[in-house]
Amino acid sequence: MTQKVFITGASSGIGEALAVWYAAQGARLGLAARRGDALAALNERLGGGHACYPLDVADAPALHAAAADFVARFGAPDIVIASAGVSAGTLTECEEDLAVFRRIMDINVYGMAATFAPFIPAMRAASGERRLVGIASVAGIRGLPGAEAYSASKAAAIAYLESLRLEMRAHGIRVVTIAPGYIETPMTAVNPYRMPFLQPVDRAAERFAAAIARGASYVVIPWPMGIVAKLLRLLPNALYDRLFAGAPRKPRGLALR
Repeated sequence: MTQKVFITGASSGIGEALAVWYAAQGARLGLAARRGDALAALNERLGGGHACYPLDVADAPALHAAAADFVARFGAPDIVIASAGVSAGTLTECEEDLAVFRRIMDINVYGMAATFAPFIPAMRAASGERRLVGIASVAGIRGLPGAEAYSASKAAAIAYLESLRLEMRAHGIRVVTIAPGYIETPMTAVNPYRMPFLQPVDRAAERFAAAIARGASYVVIPWPMGIVAKLLRLLPNALYDRLFAGAPRKPRGLALR
């Protein structure tokens, strides 16, 4: 049976790599992102026949319309992947960064909920087990200096997805939280510091897809970063502060995933 997969953030980075992977498996895709030209080019590269939705995930009515169209054309999706995300260095002391802070939260947290919400009724009514997948980040496990907004948004995404997982359990919908470490994407390309365990995005997408297929509740990819994340979570605050207060910062200004 042909899988039906809806992906936000599909025009670049992790979302694009997942679209390429699922298309290679013969899936029928819904591709959503802000850049319509990039979506059209991706659809052509994937052989056409997929549905493209140029939209901003912070625009809930646009997502509702996209979901209605996708379900009408292909039926309830088997998998919905909320991959759209932005990152930027932010400093709370800089008042001009408040608008960037709000934008990051709107896309990374509200946009995730807005992506899932219009699909849930159709997915609940459909037979078979289905997946809601949220792309979080290891940056949500402990706050990073100079990244207040991004760390906060990913911590919120992790907690939101955990709550959603409990809510969807009785309805045959698995909620999968994926917390990537450093993946080679436009988002990480601007980082002016060493990135341990940096992984090519196509290899990461294959591992993401494997985690989605088995319905993993929570997974860090690549796995060595998961060990590091667990150790960091166990560090006392005083030691964590001493080790990371002087860590290099991501440049200020928005960057796409």
